[in-house]
Amino acid sequence: MSFTLCLPQLSLSGRGAIQDLVVLMSQQPARRPLIVTEQALLTFGLLDGLLAALRDQGFNPVIFDGVLANPTDRVVEAALASWQEGDCDALIGFGGGSAMDTAKAIRALVANPGKPIHAFEGIGKVIHRGPFMACVSTTSGTAAEVTSNAVITDTGRKVKMVIIDPALIPEVAVNDPTLMTGLPAAVTAATGMDALTHAIEAYVSIGAHVLTDHSALAAIRLIAEYLPQAVADGQDLTAREMMAHGQFLAGMAFNSAGLGYVHSLAHQPGATHNLPHGVCNAILLPVVCAFNLQVRTARFAEIAAAMGVDTGALSEEAAAHAAIEAIRALSSRVGIPSGLRELGIRPEDLPGWVDAAKADPCSGCAPRPASKAELLALYQAAF
Repeated sequence: MSFTLCLPQLSLSGRGAIQDLVVLMSQQPARRPLIVTEQALLTFGLLDGLLAALRDQGFNPVIFDGVLANPTDRVVEAALASWQEGDCDALIGFGGGSAMDTAKAIRALVANPGKPIHAFEGIGKVIHRGPFMACVSTTSGTAAEVTSNAVITDTGRKVKMVIIDPALIPEVAVNDPTLMTGLPAAVTAATGMDALTHAIEAYVSIGAHVLTDHSALAAIRLIAEYLPQAVADGQDLTAREMMAHGQFLAGMAFNSAGLGYVHSLAHQPGATHNLPHGVCNAILLPVVCAFNLQVRTARFAEIAAAMGVDTGALSEEAAAHAAIEAIRALSSRVGIPSGLRELGIRPEDLPGWVDAAKADPCSGCAPRPASKAELLALYQAAF
């Protein structure tokens, strides 16, 4: 079997990595970067150091701070207008996955003019790479700074468009834990469980291979150990740094191995009810893992060990079941709701998501194919 492993040209990680980005960008010809971010990050001063350092180096950054938690096609259009009005020549996505996905969408539009963002939905449709882009993560979850994925909500259809193309991978990925210490506990929990979902889905995916396996298991170990600490004490720089490494490793894994039904199912309530992606993933993760267990028993046994379960005296099947219980226990420990009903979902909402979940590009790597009836049953089990 052949496989593809696509990564950023350069990854800057660790305390102070944001300053290394400025040094690197000073070597680029671009001088008017569009910084794509959320208003809250600007208000809280999280960009102050980056903006000051860029200006000291002769840059004239333009700021778009209209990113939403689940970025939409309308947000993308507004960000593109900022790019055009500012005569920008480079991109910096600064924030969580929403900011970085929006920056990726702008890159696709700038490099392939005349097309709406909807034209890139699916796999391999971006074609031209576009301007220099750096992605700076301020959470430890999506790994958007390392992946070829962008997820944008189509406001007309009320579905999440998954855009996958190597042209979306930034030249530079930045993970500086000093930018993450102010992240609220609930967001830390949600993004951390998102990262765990990436690692687990990649490990049991039909696209898994030797390189992604090592990254996925290492990510699971780090997240299981350090997520509770990061949630309990957001100022714990060691926990923040280890979570940043864990989510990056998970991104390396799923960017090549693919994901599965957890993401396919989670995208739909996020699109129709504007719900946090990581929370939807966390609720659905143990349910989908139980569905996949019969075809990935050995792998789930290994996941249990990676999550700290003592599997020495357990049969392979018992260890596999223990992995699912360990996922539930971690989710509960960090305060994730136990079911979709707690997010305001109604039973009558579930059937309307099934077709879109079935068609979602993430479904292609699921280890056990599911019918529409089985997908509905998974939603119901997570309710």
